[in-house]
Amino acid sequence: MIIPCIDLMGGKVVQLVQGRDKALEVDSAEEMLERFSAFPQIQVIDLDAAIGRGANDDLVRMLASRATIRAGGGVRTVDRAKALVEQGAFRVIVGTAAFSATGPNHPFLGELTAAIGRERLVIALDSKHGRIVVKGWREATNFTAEDVIRELEPYCSGFLCTYVDKEGMMQGTDLDWFARLRAATDLEITAAGGITTLDDIRALENLRIHSAVGMAIYTARLDLAELAALR
Repeated sequence: MIIPCIDLMGGKVVQLVQGRDKALEVDSAEEMLERFSAFPQIQVIDLDAAIGRGANDDLVRMLASRATIRAGGGVRTVDRAKALVEQGAFRVIVGTAAFSATGPNHPFLGELTAAIGRERLVIALDSKHGRIVVKGWREATNFTAEDVIRELEPYCSGFLCTYVDKEGMMQGTDLDWFARLRAATDLEITAAGGITTLDDIRALENLRIHSAVGMAIYTARLDLAELAALR
């Protein structure tokens, strides 16, 4: 499955390089929703919420009312996760709060699963220089995705695995890393970060891994019609 991405900041759709530098901005979320109408799911990340600088709740609610979305950004409390479900999110993505200094945050994940259901929860495993990064990719942990993925399985229905080293750079992704993750879990994996070509997507499909695609779509490096035909 190919999942187009809508990242929200300041009421607009944006694409960032390495989670920091804004590369482009689109005024209309509705325009992107229309462009992505052929795809079964859309990934919506509220970047303002992720870095603790407000939220784009009205936009998330509008997108959820018109498409099947998996939503994330700033899910650091059970109430925030429940709010996204109430706004219409089909699935909720949790990243930073899923981890403590030493590994998975079991108490929080247990509460979250009880509140919204394991089937609705996707855990983000964002990796940079081989380590999981949190807090908007600004802080590195001391453990890898391979270290914790099995331990996280009881709490979620799948993982969003971002290869941050290549995020937004359109230089390809790390297929070897994704192959190691695929070998480590039987749950659904969605890949993100550096996915640039149809060959990247086909290679991930061969690993039984979905592709979340952003920058390559927004810059027309990948053609939406071709992607829709692949889905």
